[in-house]
Amino acid sequence: MSTAMGMRLVHNLSHPTDLIIDLAAGPHLARAIIAARRRSHLHDLRKAGWGTEPATLIVTGWPAEETTTPVEFLKRCRNSLLPGGCVAVLLPHDAVAPVDVVIAAKQAGLAYLQHIVATDRPLRPGQRIELDIHTDVLILTRSARDEGGSDAA
Repeated sequence: MSTAMGMRLVHNLSHPTDLIIDLAAGPHLARAIIAARRRSHLHDLRKAGWGTEPATLIVTGWPAEETTTPVEFLKRCRNSLLPGGCVAVLLPHDAVAPVDVVIAAKQAGLAYLQHIVATDRPLRPGQRIELDIHTDVLILTRSARDEGGSDAA
């Protein structure tokens, strides 16, 4: 993920007082969070808890963890979100992966909101488009009407 993509996610999906959980690899999201003056927690995916304060935005790479199923991981994300909060899932381009993530998200009680295609390098006029130059970013959300805990799905 580029710093520009991190800035877009932070500015579009959070407010200045909101908490952001950074599960993404690399420093780009952290730089965007600092530049936007947001609050964040950088977490180790292997730890049992991500803190007690719910977040408005969680940004994670995919696949997220080898020790849990995609549905279990997304349930954990859902339970760490405020109602109306979002999970941004960063995927290297793969024609099937976005569908698998959306299915797992639905099973975890999250709804599909948006699919962003982020190019890794700028296209030049006349350049042929290559599918391996972008990252898919899926935005999943926890319903604003959802007041339940981990039992909702």
